[in-house]
Amino acid sequence: MEGDTHKTLYESFRTLFRPLARILIRNGVAFGTLSEWAKKVYVDVAFEEFGESGKKQTISRVSALTGVFRKEVKRLHELDEEADEGSAQRYNRAIRVISGWVNDAKYQEGIGVPRELPVEGDKGSFAALVKEYSGDIPTKAMLSVLKAAGTVSETAEGNIRLEKNAFIPGDDQQDKIHILGTDVSELIETIDHNITADPDDLRYQRKVSNAAVHADALPVFRNLSAKKSQELLEELDAWLARNEIHPKDDDYEDKARYVSLGIYYYDRPAKTDEEEKS
Repeated sequence: MEGDTHKTLYESFRTLFRPLARILIRNGVAFGTLSEWAKKVYVDVAFEEFGESGKKQTISRVSALTGVFRKEVKRLHELDEEADEGSAQRYNRAIRVISGWVNDAKYQEGIGVPRELPVEGDKGSFAALVKEYSGDIPTKAMLSVLKAAGTVSETAEGNIRLEKNAFIPGDDQQDKIHILGTDVSELIETIDHNITADPDDLRYQRKVSNAAVHADALPVFRNLSAKKSQELLEELDAWLARNEIHPKDDDYEDKARYVSLGIYYYDRPAKTDEEEKS
């Protein structure tokens, strides 16, 4: 049984790793670097999540769990990580700013209709919006991020107009690669949860697919799926905004939860019967 599981894991790993390998090679990451990264993550996960109940995790146990020599385990465990918080902050806080703009009545003309905002001002301005929803990121820095992504524009009167109810990073390669780490990991975390969870605690994980769609129909479906998906995500975003807990509330640390739901589009040439069999 274990052999069958390992075989299935290998097939799944090979499938999910191919696009990641393409990104790594394109960005000049050699296999030696990848190997070092993988060992570091293996050791970290073993230390953080696979300790014996009531006992402190040990280097010897981590070595046994991971197959990494004890000396390497010690070195990797003590190795400082080079954390890049910049991309994460820009991505998450830009999303919060847009969500506040389309859901907070102070920044709307009508229900769900975002107003054009003056840049400065204590109330009802872009600066006030950024201060309320992005924490300590300066107004000009957030405006630059949103402009680069084509999410906002500046009117002739100097006001800021919301052009898209979504944040998609512009030309910043680091911001785009950051999404690889957040969005893909959330999907895999969901799959991992569903592998081990009780039947009454499964998380929603579905997709629609068809292996024989006419190529000429794809542009129509891409537009249709983008439109319907955006509508659904905006509806769900509004619901989440209505059910937020404020950081200053007494029970914030006990009750606040991070929640996300993602939708993606994918297509490729259909496989022949012979390819499917092989």
